[in-house]
Amino acid sequence: MTTKAMERGFKLILGSQSMARKRILAEMGYDYTIVTADIDEKAIRTEKPEDLVVALAEAKANEIISKLGGESQFAQDPQPTLLITADTVVVYKGVIREKPTTKEEAREFIKGYSGSHGGVVGSVLVRNLKTGVRRGGWDKAEVYFHEIPEQVIDDLIDDAITYKVAGGLTLEHPLISPFIDSVVGGVDTVMGLPKELTEKFINDVL
Repeated sequence: MTTKAMERGFKLILGSQSMARKRILAEMGYDYTIVTADIDEKAIRTEKPEDLVVALAEAKANEIISKLGGESQFAQDPQPTLLITADTVVVYKGVIREKPTTKEEAREFIKGYSGSHGGVVGSVLVRNLKTGVRRGGWDKAEVYFHEIPEQVIDDLIDDAITYKVAGGLTLEHPLISPFIDSVVGGVDTVMGLPKELTEKFINDVL
């Protein structure tokens, strides 16, 4: 099967294990390999969520490049290799929410969305490892919820996926999807990879 990356003569690395990001990139027609970053996300702090997600995507990219032996490893390659990293946070009543770490925190997060709404800020960074050219930015969306029953909240808290996503919020989860009222902005941004920005930055760095 010919993919967009093959057709356009470059290789693609996705710096994420996120199922949603993998699916979005595949939907965009790209094949890729995965290399993940081992960084302490809690050690990177900024006041603005937009700055935070960009800083985290940068930190992930730097760690992955270091893991791969540095950009110089790619300088002589006939084909460019592009690295995509991304990060997502939820903003609820002005407070940044990352992945919940305890059941109590997960309950507080999900209960807060019930009959209310949460903002999602997502970044994407595309780096051409052959040339060093990079482009990055962020997008945002707002998710509005109906009332979420206590039993559903209990079941979500018992599901491991809740602790792997920003704000404990995953739109495609069969338990939560019936209680989503509307999404203002890109669903792909909420899922973790803004398609339009990703495509634009891929074009920009080639």
